[in-house]
Parts: sequence; C-alpha cells; structure tokens
Amino acid sequence: MIEVHADTFKLAQVFTISRGSRTAAEVLTVKVTRNGVTGWGECVPYARYDETLQSVTDQINSLPVDIDRAALQSALPAGAARNAVDCALWDLEAKIKGLRVWDLIGVAAPKPEITAYTLSLDTPENMRAQAAKNAARPLLKIKLGTPDDMPRLEAVRAGAPDTPIIIDANEGWSAEVYSELAPHLIRLGVKLVEQPLPAGADDMLGEIDRPLPVCADEACHDRASLPKLVGKYDMVNIKLDKTGGLTEALALNAAARKAGFKVMVGCMVGSSLAMAPATIVAQGAEFTDLDGPLLLAEDRETPLLFDAAGVHAPAAPLWG
Repeated sequence: MIEVHADTFKLAQVFTISRGSRTAAEVLTVKVTRNGVTGWGECVPYARYDETLQSVTDQINSLPVDIDRAALQSALPAGAARNAVDCALWDLEAKIKGLRVWDLIGVAAPKPEITAYTLSLDTPENMRAQAAKNAARPLLKIKLGTPDDMPRLEAVRAGAPDTPIIIDANEGWSAEVYSELAPHLIRLGVKLVEQPLPAGADDMLGEIDRPLPVCADEACHDRASLPKLVGKYDMVNIKLDKTGGLTEALALNAAARKAGFKVMVGCMVGSSLAMAPATIVAQGAEFTDLDGPLLLAEDRETPLLFDAAGVHAPAAPLWG
C-alpha cells in the first residue's frame, strides 16, 4: 500500500528568496506499507519545476502498489514524487532486513556534517541583524538575487565579520549584475555562489574566469544534467527533490565527482524526514546545506540532531 498526505510545518519566521516568501513548509508525506512494515518518505513540491501538492500526489497515486525501487526509476521522472517514494522504499527495506540504509548501500555510518544556516532575503538592516544573531554559526548562506544586493551583502558581512559565507542568487541576477558583483563577493570573502544566472541562460559562465566557485542548483537535476554544466560550473548542488530520491542522488554524486565537479548537498524547506536520506549523500561534500529543520517552528516527532559538530545521521525511528 502506498499512501500520501499533505503536512504543514510552520516556519520560525518568514522565509524569502528572489521568487517569493512563505510562512510554512508545505510537504507531502508518503507511507509504503507491506506485510505490516511501513517505510516513510517526504518531498517538497516546487513551483519552479511546475510541481504542486496535487500534481505530485497524482503522480504518486498512479504507481502500482507493489512497485520496487528499480522500477520506480523509470516509472516517474526525477522530481519530488519519485523522491518521496524512493526514500520510503529505502526505509522499508532497511526495516524489513533489520539494517540501516547505509548498511544496505555498503557505506560507513554517516558522521556529522557542518551545515550552512540560511538567512532569507530582507532589507539590509534586517539581514545585518540576522547575521549578527547567527554570527557564531560555522557557515551562513545568504539568499540574494535582486539588482540591489550589494547593500545586503555588505550588511551581512558587517553583522558577521568573521563567519564564512556562501551566496544563493536563485537565478535572480543578469550576466551584467553578476559581472559587477563578482569582485565584491571575492572582496567580502564569499566562498561560493549558487546559480547566479537563470538555468538555460548561463552561457556567460563558460566565458569568464571563475575565481569564485560557481555551483549549479536549478541547472542540475540528475546525471543527465551534467554534460551541459561542464565548463560553466565548478560544483553541483544535489537535492533529493530534484534527483528524484536517494537512488539517483547517490548516482549523481559519483558521476559528478568523476566528471570533475565538486559537490554541495542541499535541500528544500522541509522537515527532518526530508533531510534524513541526504545526510548519507552529504558525506565528504565540500558544502552541506541541510538546515531545513532549523528554519521550522515545529518538526517531526523524532527530529534530526543538530549540534556543534553539525547535522547527525537520523535515528532509526525517524528514517532508515
């Protein structure tokens, strides 16, 4: 049996990116039950990819109830629906066999990974206050992506003068804006910029020097994305809601490394259940951004542990 239902998790504060704001995380929770054992998965439908709660629910409900993980890869395209079911099937298999998912994969148990903490797009004054409040965190991620970002970036650096910073423009800059900003990003010690230009309109990145590493986010979904990224990006952001689950995320990680890309592992804004499988992919990643649960006012009953060492592997009652 495959069941899917919508869940809403309130955010601790309004979260804004260049495409809009939200006050809650709207997710879909999937249960796959066989012989009295249940596996769990979560996905976040994303309007950027023409996904809605209803369209993703319909995709999941179209699946045969006895589908296995291998058949799932061709039954649904890469995206949120396949992600939730794929992760639920991994969880189910681990529970049936009395193992953890990393044992099934054949890798070591995940160790804690330092994760970025995201500051949402706001006025320079508010972003400086956010930065100062979170200056003790090991890595800050700044949401930008407007023509007027320089004052915001200067404000964040003033609020957190010594904290490593990465930038996510969410496709919000033009080639001209990025060219103007790039020297200042380097001057202010930014370590990485994600998706400065719109996916599909990013050829300029292959024509310029990139002293600041550029990471493909919206331009990278699964292994099929990689050939178009060569020469334009230095890193890829692996998100399970884009890859369509843990199965493809692991394959993309290996393929990206082989192709010479560095790796970031990221997330949509979801609960600990959505982040749990990604902690496996994040092992050894150059950057980890699995802070979704830190942005919530409420989380799953058995949440992931976040502490000074980073985000830890999930406890068995949560997933895997």
